[in-house]
Amino acid sequence: MQTNEFEKAKVFSFNDSIEYSEGGIVSKTVLKKETGNISLFSFDKGEALSEHTTPFDAMIQVVDGKGEIVIGGKSYFLEAGQAIIMPANIPHAVKAVEKFKMVLTMIRSK
Repeated sequence: MQTNEFEKAKVFSFNDSIEYSEGGIVSKTVLKKETGNISLFSFDKGEALSEHTTPFDAMIQVVDGKGEIVIGGKSYFLEAGQAIIMPANIPHAVKAVEKFKMVLTMIRSK
């Protein structure tokens, strides 16, 4: 059975596991479980995920470049090595200030 998840028990680098796409956003599933997901994204400069809400908390970890995370109308500028938690049910958006890569971890609540 083939899965889109990353291979288990194999060392990897988030930064090396995804490429940039000119004028686009690329996403890969690291893990997908009933209790939550971990996804890896790359954004070309200026690309964005429009404002939306989710019913679960989610954490963004920037692994390369710089991005703007807007939570409840307030902008946060993160760069490689930084992280932020986006609370459930609060509008949020993501924009690439420059090319950047991020890991998104979403934990589902019961």
